[in-house]
Amino acid sequence: MNGPAEPHVSWMRFFPPAGWLAAYRGEWLSSDAIAGITLAAYAIPVSLAYAALAGLPPQVGIYGYMLGGIGYALLGSSRQLAIGPTSAISLMIAGTVGVLAGGDVVRYAQIASLAACAVAVLCFIAWLFKLSVLVRLVSDSILVGFKAGAGLTIIMSQLPSLLGVPGGGHNFFDRVIKLAGQLGDINLLILGVGAVALLLLLLGERFLPGKPVGITIVALSIAMATLLGLPALGVPVTGKIPEGLPSLALPTFGLLEFDDLFPLAAGCVLLAYIEGVSAARSFAAKHGYALDVRQEFLGLGAANLAAAFGHGYPVAGGLSQSAVNDSAGARTPLALVICSVTLGLCLLFFTGLLTNLPKAVLAAIVFAAVYRLVDIRALLRMWRVSRIDFYAAAIALVSVLLLGILQGVLLASIASIFLLLARASQPNVAFLGRLPGSGRYSDRARHEGVEPLIGVIAFRPEASLLYINAETILETVLVALRKAPDIRLVACDLSASPYIDLAGARMLRDLYDELASRRVAFCIVGAHAQLRDLLRAEGLAEKTDSGQWLRSLDSVLGDSPAK
Repeated sequence: MNGPAEPHVSWMRFFPPAGWLAAYRGEWLSSDAIAGITLAAYAIPVSLAYAALAGLPPQVGIYGYMLGGIGYALLGSSRQLAIGPTSAISLMIAGTVGVLAGGDVVRYAQIASLAACAVAVLCFIAWLFKLSVLVRLVSDSILVGFKAGAGLTIIMSQLPSLLGVPGGGHNFFDRVIKLAGQLGDINLLILGVGAVALLLLLLGERFLPGKPVGITIVALSIAMATLLGLPALGVPVTGKIPEGLPSLALPTFGLLEFDDLFPLAAGCVLLAYIEGVSAARSFAAKHGYALDVRQEFLGLGAANLAAAFGHGYPVAGGLSQSAVNDSAGARTPLALVICSVTLGLCLLFFTGLLTNLPKAVLAAIVFAAVYRLVDIRALLRMWRVSRIDFYAAAIALVSVLLLGILQGVLLASIASIFLLLARASQPNVAFLGRLPGSGRYSDRARHEGVEPLIGVIAFRPEASLLYINAETILETVLVALRKAPDIRLVACDLSASPYIDLAGARMLRDLYDELASRRVAFCIVGAHAQLRDLLRAEGLAEKTDSGQWLRSLDSVLGDSPAK
């Protein structure tokens, strides 16, 4: 095991530093310090780029990394997860807050901070009511499609800055059309700056993984912009960034009605929690410690509350920054604290150095950070292996491209639930045959060489019998009955059905009545305890031999199948 010992006192679960600080070793300090400084070097260019993507002043992105990291270090359960602005949440803020602010720059920043506070409140509510199970309803296929849609949307939003054109548009397709009409106005100097930066970023990612390539390219681009006088030649730059630490204050309440703020905050929570827990789980497995997925709500909430008090906007744990933190040697969340201290020193003394940073370089940083979200291989694999997963991903992708990040993630979440219900409503009903030379039975459609059962239909629903699938199972069995002449017995094997509801029990009763009208016998085998209770409540003990419910299919059929 590579980390500190697990805490044993129950209250420590709610304050993780009590556990990892008590077991902290002196030799870990150098690793955490290096990781914290490396993470700060990564965070500066990325946070500036994401703040610009969100439509906020560049320093606000640094505030998010600095304060969010401290908040998460206090209550988060992961030892390597790094907290800060993310691309998807930044684009969500840009696409939603602008409309709510009505063009008022001050109100825009206030709403963004208020959204971070609302995220913190929702995280606490989710922790209190143990709602982590609800987030699991969003399937991996939905996430693949959502990430692809978000990546394409973000890339399209950054292309105008890389090409030196105005851009515009309300969604992905609108942006494509507007950009196509502006291709004749491309500024070759801006394109050259952005293209060189992007090429260096991609080469650094390929050949120097884990190294502070981003901050190096930022420093080089600032030096070149200053020496060559690029701002005077029309290359947009960040301009002066205010020095000093953020002033701490309560967010401005009363700016929005609840029904305006809630969808934004809920979308941010959903994105932040799913992405953060996914990344945190991978590092917990790598280093051999347990992750408390419920506690992650508190960690995420504390990070966003701290960001809100420092005039930041919603933050989350991301895989890319966490990978930098981990590869640099982070052993505990102390690395986040050291990162925050480093960023604070930069805000106090070094912001003047960022004045001539070309915005095309920031666009290149965003592009390099998000292009991997578009996972073509995963989409093609789903098309080959599972069409329903591909359709789920496609729904998420198209909804994000058409409606934007916020509406896309909410629609994708709803679609995920409906797809889950759709899958449950179409369970596999296995029609069984005997495996030669044995008393075992298997699905005739999936295994060759099984012996048919003469005069008998034996079926096994491979799912719980619920209201959403009961009618489908009944119709499937009746279709098989119509196709098979001279049937004298229908046997229902419930060994693969862990649960049954009233609708499922009534379906079996209806099946009995239908078979009785045709003078066909009906028996039930392999029923678990809960199933037997409900079968009795629905009167099936009087209609079938309840003594057979516990028996195996072979013991009931005896020698009736042909050998």
